Amino acid sequence: MHKTLLLTSAFALALSLPAAAQDTTTASSPDAKGGNSALAVFTDTDGNEIGSVTLTPGESGVTIAGGLRDVTPAGPHGIHFHQTGDCDASGNFESAGSHFNPTDMDHGLESEDGPHVGDLPNVTAAEDGTVEIDLTSELVSLTEGEEGYLFDEDGTAIVLHAGEDDQMTDPSGNSGDRIACAVVEAGAAVE
Repeated sequence: MHKTLLLTSAFALALSLPAAAQDTTTASSPDAKGGNSALAVFTDTDGNEIGSVTLTPGESGVTIAGGLRDVTPAGPHGIHFHQTGDCDASGNFESAGSHFNPTDMDHGLESEDGPHVGDLPNVTAAEDGTVEIDLTSELVSLTEGEEGYLFDEDGTAIVLHAGEDDQMTDPSGNSGDRIACAVVEAGAAVE
């Protein structure tokens, strides 16, 4: 019995070593405010939940993946990280502030003097109002201390706009009204 217990203990220790050796500089460390992923749940201007995205760090940046429903009109929509993690629907999400722009650049992924850290490619609403989101940003981070860290003192939000972002015009790409907003939640459980 003593040999069996000793072997079982050695096996359990061997299994736990790779987990203990993981890099602690990612958002999974307690000092970095959360888990490896973050969650952002979208509400529309009526306060209805209409979808969500998961943010996951990877070698090529932070992946933003998920979907929305009941988005009109069909076609392209601007989507951006905004500077404040506050989505007050009664004020058409103006509480989210301007685009997330800690590097003080001009707006637009195609701008000579840009982009904002929070700029993202357009997403497209289908005729049935669904939006599939599968984007990657090299400019934002879930790791505390890195440039573009999303969990600063007042957090960040992701805002969906009514129209297409022209990726050039400062400060918001002429993308129109804010029609949906999601606070990025550090360490949120992702199912």
